Amino acid sequence: MYSISVYNLRQVLAVTSIILRTMGFKSLYEDNEEVVLWMNTVGPYHNRQETYSYFSLPFCAGPKQSIGHYHETLGEALQGTELEFSGLDIDFKGDLPKTEYCSIELSEEKYQAFVYAVKNHYWYQMYIDDLPIWGIVGEISDGDYYVWTHKRFDLGHNNNQIVDVNLTSEAKKKLEPNAKIAFTYEVHWVASSIKFDKRFDKYLDPNFFQHRIHWFSIFNSFMMVIFLVGLVSMILMRTLRKDYARYSKEEDLDDMEKDLGDEYGWKQVHGDVFRPASNPMLFSALIGTGYHISVVTLCVIVFAILGDLYTERGSLLSTAIFVFAATSPVNGYFGGSLYARMGGKVWIKQMLLSAFMLPAMVCGTAFFINFIAIYYHASRAIPFGTMVAVTCICIFVILPLTLVGTVLGRNLAGQPNYPCRVNAVPRPIPEKKWFMEPAVIIVLGGILPFGSIFIEMYFIFTSFWAYKIYYVYGFMLLVFVILTIVTVCVTIVCTYFLLNAEDYRWQWTSFLSAASTAGYVYLYSFYYFFFKTKMYGLFQTTFYFGYMALFSLALGLMCVRKPIVDARPPARPPRRPPRRLPNRPPRRPPVSHQIKSRVLQLG
Repeated sequence: MYSISVYNLRQVLAVTSIILRTMGFKSLYEDNEEVVLWMNTVGPYHNRQETYSYFSLPFCAGPKQSIGHYHETLGEALQGTELEFSGLDIDFKGDLPKTEYCSIELSEEKYQAFVYAVKNHYWYQMYIDDLPIWGIVGEISDGDYYVWTHKRFDLGHNNNQIVDVNLTSEAKKKLEPNAKIAFTYEVHWVASSIKFDKRFDKYLDPNFFQHRIHWFSIFNSFMMVIFLVGLVSMILMRTLRKDYARYSKEEDLDDMEKDLGDEYGWKQVHGDVFRPASNPMLFSALIGTGYHISVVTLCVIVFAILGDLYTERGSLLSTAIFVFAATSPVNGYFGGSLYARMGGKVWIKQMLLSAFMLPAMVCGTAFFINFIAIYYHASRAIPFGTMVAVTCICIFVILPLTLVGTVLGRNLAGQPNYPCRVNAVPRPIPEKKWFMEPAVIIVLGGILPFGSIFIEMYFIFTSFWAYKIYYVYGFMLLVFVILTIVTVCVTIVCTYFLLNAEDYRWQWTSFLSAASTAGYVYLYSFYYFFFKTKMYGLFQTTFYFGYMALFSLALGLMCVRKPIVDARPPARPPRRPPRRLPNRPPRRPPVSHQIKSRVLQLG
């Protein structure tokens, strides 16, 4: 209990420090004040997530006394940040000539470790004043293996703040068994005109993210939105125009002909269209989770635009976890209200399913990958204290807030308000053409939403799986809005086609036609893995496809946040009494209508 309390206190202090930094409290140094160089992780260049502790390789630390470091945020712990003090003596504005800080003798084990690292293009990461630095372990030349032994630090300062950091690796040494290798470093300070708020701009890649292809994809998606909105408007206006024209002709018909008039298409299923979906508990839980993910995504994008979350280690993930927990009533409200309108009685079970469905899938996948990370001794292995913290958030934060949302939803929006009653006996579903089957509609429904976002998926994948920092969250917000509009239009069209074929099972079809976007995204992740990356190994492959499955699942649920379209038939205009010509007797019904009327009377 004491360790958990200390851990939570550290989380609060970390969040407070992030807020203070965003409010303008910056890192200030006095002349000759100590500047800490943190060694983070080392790993293969092509496997970004396969990282290990820097000192897992036989590097040696400097002579200074070690400084402890704890995970500042929950996101930092989940991302596998392992900061260790380098032991190097660096003072603010204090130049240092080339100095040896340690040496090692290559035993056979150390020699093989360095050879393996050089052969697999190992890179390492360091931090100075929260500014990341990357360096390479060594290189291969003429079949021999070399390791870089000298680190040159060029640090820029603007008054009493560090605004620029550069590392140059020099003095390569050939790797040989039993050889002695000395490691050296030097430090040079230069005045810089870079402002503190702009010091992260050098890590961004505007030529990649703001390429004209990116702009063209946004324009292309907007044109798709215009096309779909026009298509939906045309379908609805065409349907309504025909219905109103047909109803206006009925003014000259008597009651017998009106009652026996032909009804066709979706108007035949008006008594079954509001029938509850099969498995309403699961359906409502998925709908509530979809709304929840949508709200979380929108909030995180807005926070990233306003606060530059990419400048802090793990801050984006920590913000997402905090927003997900704080907005849990959204899940309970929409899921619980829909379940109540469908006549569900076991609302507590439905609430538990809504609260724990997505966290259980995420934690299950993460813990499975964690076992592989532990086997590899990778830094991505999640500490036990972090697991306990995540579990406590789910039980003591997410669950109560979901319960509050469910109670509110059942009481405020839990009463069905259907415009017509539901038939007691389900209507038989007639045979239809193969392309009107729900399975075909579901498969085709995800093509257009995927087409509107697949260019953005490339940039997002590259930023996460390669060495790019995603910062164009304005683009992401536009794509989010476009995806919302496209998904709504596609579900309306799919539902219209299904109901027009006199098939009233529209809830799950509408749901899955939007969710099928996730299937196309996951298929695209296979293409990206085999043709856009050079990843290898069990750990990296499992990590990639495991978390891509979670990403695709969350995207699919976000797409189905609003599949409950208004499927009610258009209201008929008020009928006026049939007009009678003054010198004309009432028109006699046709013989076929007389026969039908007689059959009804006998029945």
